[in-house]
Amino acid sequence: MQYPNSPKADVTDTYFGVTVPDPYRWLEALDSPETAAWVAAQNEVTFAYLGRIPFRDAIRQRLAALWNYERYGVPEQVGPELVFSKNDGLQNQAVVYRQRGADAPRVLLDPNQFSADGTTALADMAFSNDHRHLAYATSGGGSDWHRVRVLDLTTNQLLPEELEWVKVSGTSWTATGFYYSRYDAPGAGENDLSGKNEYHKVYFHELNTPQAADQLVYEDPARALGFRIASATEDERFLCLYLTDGRADGNRLLVRDLTDPAQANSWITLVESYEFNNTVIGNVGGEVPVYTNYRAPRYRVVRIDPRQPQEAHWHEVLPETENKLEGVSQVGGRLVANYLHDASSQVKVYSERGEFQYDVLLPAIGTASGFGGRRDAQVVYYAFTSFTYPTTIYRYDLAANVSTVFRAPAVDVNPADYETTQVFYPSKDGTQIPMFLVHRKGVVRNGRNPTYLYAYGGFNVSLTPGFSVARLLWLENGGILAVPNLRGGGEYGEAWHQAGMTPHKQNVFDDFIAAAEYLQAHRYTDAAHLALAGGSNGGLLVGAVVNQRPDLARVALPAVGVMDMLRYQKFTIGWNWAPEYGTSDDPAQFENLRRFSPLHNLRPGTAYPATLITTADHDDRVVPAHSFKYAATLQAANAGPHPTLIRIDVNAGHGAGKSTQLQIDEWADVWSFCYANMGVTPHGEQR
Repeated sequence: MQYPNSPKADVTDTYFGVTVPDPYRWLEALDSPETAAWVAAQNEVTFAYLGRIPFRDAIRQRLAALWNYERYGVPEQVGPELVFSKNDGLQNQAVVYRQRGADAPRVLLDPNQFSADGTTALADMAFSNDHRHLAYATSGGGSDWHRVRVLDLTTNQLLPEELEWVKVSGTSWTATGFYYSRYDAPGAGENDLSGKNEYHKVYFHELNTPQAADQLVYEDPARALGFRIASATEDERFLCLYLTDGRADGNRLLVRDLTDPAQANSWITLVESYEFNNTVIGNVGGEVPVYTNYRAPRYRVVRIDPRQPQEAHWHEVLPETENKLEGVSQVGGRLVANYLHDASSQVKVYSERGEFQYDVLLPAIGTASGFGGRRDAQVVYYAFTSFTYPTTIYRYDLAANVSTVFRAPAVDVNPADYETTQVFYPSKDGTQIPMFLVHRKGVVRNGRNPTYLYAYGGFNVSLTPGFSVARLLWLENGGILAVPNLRGGGEYGEAWHQAGMTPHKQNVFDDFIAAAEYLQAHRYTDAAHLALAGGSNGGLLVGAVVNQRPDLARVALPAVGVMDMLRYQKFTIGWNWAPEYGTSDDPAQFENLRRFSPLHNLRPGTAYPATLITTADHDDRVVPAHSFKYAATLQAANAGPHPTLIRIDVNAGHGAGKSTQLQIDEWADVWSFCYANMGVTPHGEQR
């Protein structure tokens, strides 16, 4: 391979007496002509390589055919109307509909009309409690920056105001407007896609007024980092304030009684510490039920009276159990609790006081989500999915404890042709790690099945079974999908999460390596037919593991990865990851990060796997400079015969809201790259 020229500059940083070269620092200047030329040259090489793969077009056509089915989102009852999203199949963005009774659905919002190329996505929706207005946020090109508009649901006309520079925000209504969070507009010369975001603030926006007139509700001029988010309870009595500090892994929790004029400018602290995650889920007789991992690593629900917020006065509503409590909603005068048992959903219904009522019968082992609604609801909706069970929407009668299918997709797949098993394997230190294995029934363990090993392992994120039409192509061609639940995730609660946080991040890499070794030892595959994949924190995972074990797999697929562990905190909201990783600003944490940072552990003269790095020019969460610098370094270091390429999407971001066409194109390239470098053609014929 002839790679584009990546000039090296004499740039270094010194950390606690240690000098660290950073020769590709110039690639952090995302708007520079030099970076733009480098991106264009890299894409030219990458797409020329991909274009020579003979079955690439056939894969893209098959993906488009598989993708072409109706997909529904979980409906929401808004007064007398049901609001839901639907994608007809190949629409770039799902359309939002409103439906009254048996009347024909009407279009409420069509994100495909937001931009000519379909890359502006609907990021959030919030309906006013009187059902008269909708505040919705849009994201352009996959950016985390949102614009908020307000739609009059009676006239279908937009209100004049447009809110900008909204990021990491909810939209929470009261009678005359809503609370939201934003940053100040970037200053002159600041890059809005890579600049560090500081001084998050909460505002109240009153309808039919310009953003400049919004009322500042909360700021902390002494604390540059941290998020500040406000949310009102459904009855609009309590305003809840969530504060993070960018150092600890949880949030402080404060409330204000909006019906008490004496509290107009004051807050009552319910949880002082930043160390624990705390979320108010409603109001029960002037007391707030709080979902928390305080004194409960697998989470519980307690009820706190703001008039007596001291812990001695708390009432436990749902105690911690042996299973992780993944989430709770207050709906229909009940609490619907979603538990995880070995990374699969178990849903239970309780009274608001915590008395058990019944289990929700789910159709299989998989993932249930939804169950939202108002306190007077009689019916709620939820989605159920598994690896080979296409996402199906159910209507759930709370009083009768009965689920009925609301919308079931017609997908070109027969779930009976496939099987999912869960195995447990020992990691390096003996910890048992669960892993889902999905493949066609009757697969032969011949030691050379193409296998896609995907993991995440961080930020308390639970990887649960879910249907992916893209992965279906891999499965129908005889491939194996392997999804281990590594430490660092949230599948077993906070202790499992902390076992993969700083300073224990190496556990995550060991878990992933052990998964690959298990697959090879049990003859599912071998190194020549194994692909390692992960995105964002999972991209870091792939990069770190490839450095530690370049012999482990034939293909590496790090997507939008955090690759420069010494500088990540200097861009956008990267500082928010400090509790997970630690930062190079601390001497002990610097040494830990330097040991596994993907960018800093590439070794010249090493034979690396065939690598397809994927990123996007509008990714302002994990800025593309991570992948740019990693690609330049990898191409210079690689001494093996396999290609090391970077594929850079234009007008796309970290992944959320990516158009259907961009997804199909990317997956066609990923699978083509895997097959070509494993020596396999689709339909299982090995070359």
